[in-house]
Amino acid sequence: MKSVVTTVVTAADAAGRFPSQNDLEAVQGNIQRAAARLEAAEKLAAGLDAVTREAGDACFSKYSYLKQAGEAGDSQVKVDKCYRDLGHYLRLINYCLVVGGTGPLDEWGIAGAREVYRSLSLPTGPYVEALTYTRDRACAPRDMSPQALNEFKSYLDYLINALS
Repeated sequence: MKSVVTTVVTAADAAGRFPSQNDLEAVQGNIQRAAARLEAAEKLAAGLDAVTREAGDACFSKYSYLKQAGEAGDSQVKVDKCYRDLGHYLRLINYCLVVGGTGPLDEWGIAGAREVYRSLSLPTGPYVEALTYTRDRACAPRDMSPQALNEFKSYLDYLINALS
């Protein structure tokens, strides 16, 4: 799984060199933010079902046409799959918070996602909307500390940009 540490070591190895001062500073910064990331991961895990439900509800509220015949959410089974996918993305963000890198999202959530959605005629816009709602709704100190919230939002932004 890709993390800042593995990325730095792999890049240095591929270049046939030891990690540079800049490489080591990136690793050190990542380690210094570990407590905030772990706090965010813990809070997200504790509220994953509620966060998923809120995001999905906001999405279907904004895109109510999705529940019309022939659309992505025209049956309860399809609606449940949308909520499942949102929960999956949020779990991957949780994993990213734990490892301190985008590896889980890159490997299991983003690679091929747009192609899969396109081939199934599923819009990515509603997922982006749900994730944006989650990002904009989260606040410190209600949900987590400001530092933890910054870490959480950075991975939400990463995913939003990848699906946009």
